[in-house]
Amino acid sequence: MMAKVASDIHTSAGSMRSDAILNALPNPVVMIDALNAICFANVAAEVFFQTGASVLLRTKLDDLVPFSSPLLTLVWQTRQNETPINEYSVDVGTPRTGGRRTVDLQVAPVPEVTGGILIMFQPRSMAHTIDRQLSHRGAARSVSGMASMLAHEIKNPLSGIRGAAQLLEGSASDEDRELTRLICDESDRICALVDQMEVFSDERPLAVEPVNIHVVLNRVKSIAATGFAKSIKLTENYDPSLPPVPGSRDLLIQLFLNLVKNAAEAIEAAGGDGEIVLSTAFRRGIRMTAPGSSERVSLPLECCVRDNGPGISDDLRQHLFEPFVSTKAAGKGLGLALVAKVVRDHGGVIECEVEGEWTTFRILLPMYQGAAAGNDHEDDGDLALKAVAT
Repeated sequence: MMAKVASDIHTSAGSMRSDAILNALPNPVVMIDALNAICFANVAAEVFFQTGASVLLRTKLDDLVPFSSPLLTLVWQTRQNETPINEYSVDVGTPRTGGRRTVDLQVAPVPEVTGGILIMFQPRSMAHTIDRQLSHRGAARSVSGMASMLAHEIKNPLSGIRGAAQLLEGSASDEDRELTRLICDESDRICALVDQMEVFSDERPLAVEPVNIHVVLNRVKSIAATGFAKSIKLTENYDPSLPPVPGSRDLLIQLFLNLVKNAAEAIEAAGGDGEIVLSTAFRRGIRMTAPGSSERVSLPLECCVRDNGPGISDDLRQHLFEPFVSTKAAGKGLGLALVAKVVRDHGGVIECEVEGEWTTFRILLPMYQGAAAGNDHEDDGDLALKAVAT
């Protein structure tokens, strides 16, 4: 009798230790029985599925994931083969759990439980974001080389063509003068396009200074409210305690001006009845390794531009920051590529999310580590910055 009591106590203590270990994991973990009913869910799983453990333990896995989800197939295969299976980039989101949720899955049998399966979810949002940033950087480098080539091989001949057209204009008839003006105008248009692309070839180190991001956003809001977004509601949601950002105030203004201009144009294209929200927040725990270095850099400063315009399709969103990709019929596709370059030059990352009627461009930046910033409220002067057409 005493031996049985001691065995039960040992088993109970072991179970408590196992639960404590699983609850300490940052990734969601659930265990299901032979009928796919959830018999364990750690704390991270409660957060992931936005449901308390008491409710999850009365729920079947089939009710938590989309119909015909690959996860259900993985569970079946794991039971049949009695071996662990890993699967990458699986959509397990439903309206109940917050829409689209892409995860990596680790599914393993639990020999001690008949038909038992342990499932670990690894959310991929930040990993995908950083991977996309590396792709964007490669695309930007390709454009840099193209821009340098265009500057030399196109602009110089265009100058000669335009000069010759101007000389002909003086002795041409009225009918021919119209053609010479067309040559000059088209030459100027091509030169302007090359000038925009030359921005990508500027790989000089960024002149870093402490920048108050709220001064930047207020400047952008002022430009937008008196110009291209004067008929659109602009809302602020700031964390006033944010430390400075290391970077260039002028480039950051141009970066956010492009995003706000795109949002305003999207809202106007959908009828003009919309809202743009500028927000900032401090987010701990976001870290990445800087390219060419083993140093891990913290990116705690979050800046978002949100709008309730028509949104962006999933297919286009995967390539949104690549050069020559545009959501507009007459767009050149350089504006968001320039945004990605500016974010990269500031050591940050950018991602785009669509949730419901809201489209969010989220930028994560490092905080300034040098001496205390000076007067962050100095006069901005007359900045003549124009958002690049996209």
